[in-house]
Amino acid sequence: MLRFLARRLLIIPVILIGLSLITFVVSRLVPGDPVKLAAGPQARPEQIEKLAKEFGMDLPLPQQYLNYMAGLFQGNWGYSISTKREVGKDLLTYFAATLELTIVSTLVGLLVGIPLAIVSARWRDRWPDHFSRLISIGSVSIPVFWIAIVLQIIFAQNLRLLPVGGRFDPRATYPATYTGMLLVDTLIAGNFQAFGTALRYMILPAFCQSLLVIAVVTRQLRGDMLDIVRKDFVLVARANGIPERIIWSRYLMKNALIATVSMLGFLIGFELGGSVLIEYVLDWPGIGQYALKAALLLDFQPIMGSTLFIGCVVVLINLITDMLYRVVDPRIGMNS
Repeated sequence: MLRFLARRLLIIPVILIGLSLITFVVSRLVPGDPVKLAAGPQARPEQIEKLAKEFGMDLPLPQQYLNYMAGLFQGNWGYSISTKREVGKDLLTYFAATLELTIVSTLVGLLVGIPLAIVSARWRDRWPDHFSRLISIGSVSIPVFWIAIVLQIIFAQNLRLLPVGGRFDPRATYPATYTGMLLVDTLIAGNFQAFGTALRYMILPAFCQSLLVIAVVTRQLRGDMLDIVRKDFVLVARANGIPERIIWSRYLMKNALIATVSMLGFLIGFELGGSVLIEYVLDWPGIGQYALKAALLLDFQPIMGSTLFIGCVVVLINLITDMLYRVVDPRIGMNS
């Protein structure tokens, strides 16, 4: 376990440096001048030159990259050319919204996906199995942005049960910030009315983002349970008269969940970095929407900051998942 942890910790800086190089090169290959966009169409040449010098955009590209990385190692994420705000503070604010959405959607996906997988495996090739597979396949076959738009039309525009988008009612007083996650902050403050408001705004984006988790967990867990149900120890348990309920809840679930746990790191990482469409369509103020707006404005510092920040989080989550995987299945830890 210690050797595995040491190897992973040595690889992490290499991955992040490579990610920063790729992001830097790609962001600079995009045609357009971010300084001119930030200065505005009426800006004079001397104003553009002054703004470029202020943000170090007049230097050669290698020097710009080295200056950025040097500042990053000192905790300086730079400033946005378009908003003039600190990128580091913006990342923490927007990431809290994305993290809250990811946690809720993952929990929803697990609460739905695990029972669907059990039902599907327990009644294989019967109507509950067909129904579960229809849900899991349909969850990833239909574009999530289309589902979000349809749900907006039905539940927000027609039925008026849920808000169209956003994170909190703009007409109400915004809750005090403790963690940046509104559901947690409103509970800490004991403001249950604000908690209900934040929960209503959470329903649509969390449901849309949970569809991937439902699909992956259902398919993965169903396949593993059908594979384990034919193992010798399960047959022996049945021969000894152990009730089916105990066999499915203890024997099968305990072993089948090992592979599902290993998938959680991938799923959470994908949700954190791949929620751009959901955040954009449903106007969720997360880091994906923040990065998208920066990309449209060719705002270099927020693009680099968002990519590296999400990269660090994803690498950390995968490291924790791999360690948890070795705790759940000690045989892997012994061979590593």
